[in-house]
Amino acid sequence: MSDKVVEAVRDLVPVIRERADEAEQARRIPDATIRELTETGLFRMLQPARYGGLEADPVAFYTAVREIGAACGSTAWVASVLGVHPWQMGLFPVQAQDEVWGQNPDARISSSYAPTGQVTKVEGGYRINGRWNFSSGCDHADWAFLGGLVPGADGQIVDAGTFVLPRADYRVDDVWDTVGLRGTGSNDIVVEDAFVPEHRMLSWARTSVCDCPGHEVNTAPLYKLPFAAVFTTTISSPIVGMAQGAMDAYIKATRERIRASYGGQKVAEDPHAQVRIATAASDIDAAWLLMERNIAELMECAKAGAEFPLKLRLRTRRDQVLATQRAIRAVDLLFENAGGRALKNGNAVQRLWRDAHSGRVHAANDPERALELYGKGALGLDVQDVMI
Repeated sequence: MSDKVVEAVRDLVPVIRERADEAEQARRIPDATIRELTETGLFRMLQPARYGGLEADPVAFYTAVREIGAACGSTAWVASVLGVHPWQMGLFPVQAQDEVWGQNPDARISSSYAPTGQVTKVEGGYRINGRWNFSSGCDHADWAFLGGLVPGADGQIVDAGTFVLPRADYRVDDVWDTVGLRGTGSNDIVVEDAFVPEHRMLSWARTSVCDCPGHEVNTAPLYKLPFAAVFTTTISSPIVGMAQGAMDAYIKATRERIRASYGGQKVAEDPHAQVRIATAASDIDAAWLLMERNIAELMECAKAGAEFPLKLRLRTRRDQVLATQRAIRAVDLLFENAGGRALKNGNAVQRLWRDAHSGRVHAANDPERALELYGKGALGLDVQDVMI
């Protein structure tokens, strides 16, 4: 079934590409695109089967995201983020899952994980206040995941986790106006004294050790995967797609491009341009194949009910962050050689260049932190980090 979803997404790609400028100008994904992606089954791929989800292989989900990224970076970013949240929702207590999907199995969830708001423990749950930034696709969401720190009576942090709130408990502040990923509508979530019951909070400590309340009802191997691996690959997959889209657009334009300053030379016959294509293509392939391999190996461990080796978890994080780095290098190689026409608004190469670089600044793509962890592990040193 997941193969059919990927094919349906591929069929939709030309339309998504045509709407890329519309998404940029509106600073949000067109409603028609969200509706059509919903009809493909994309947002059901990682959803638990008990709510009509497909419980698909995550590699198939990331493949669909990559395909979208080649057409429109903003659409791929939103599709990836909104599409992965059903997986995380499947880790919450069943009561929370029922509240989100019981009446509407197609309910979508946006997120803002940085704990920038205030959380107060009260009887039966928590009081939430504050502002959370960068909630991609929030205009198309019915619920929001918000990160928060829980202080004890003495003010010291005693817990931290993800809180899920319905749309009625927050407002969206339209602040998103950026150089890239303009169409993601990554606006602010503002909460004013909302009550969140205990069952709608998932502790980060539980997710980091792959022991969550939702495992009682969602027993498929998919839900045993490490949160860090699933989440960070969700961020890199669209960027690899953007690099492929820039490659496709560059090759198409280069076939017809003429350099007047070099006596009318056809750029397609320039060996330096040919070398750039080869180098960029290799980086894009390496980025994707290493991520694909690691997610597949994690799934094999989950299916076997085995522990996830630290070496594999570290390698997954290493290759994910380097996938983004490789994609950025590929896009830069192509953009540098794309000529003055690539600077025009509406040109796919410059748009995907801007989108890829904007995605690069996400915290999940901080290379030094991730690579340091791998290096420590390789040297036999102690490694402690929630993002592995």
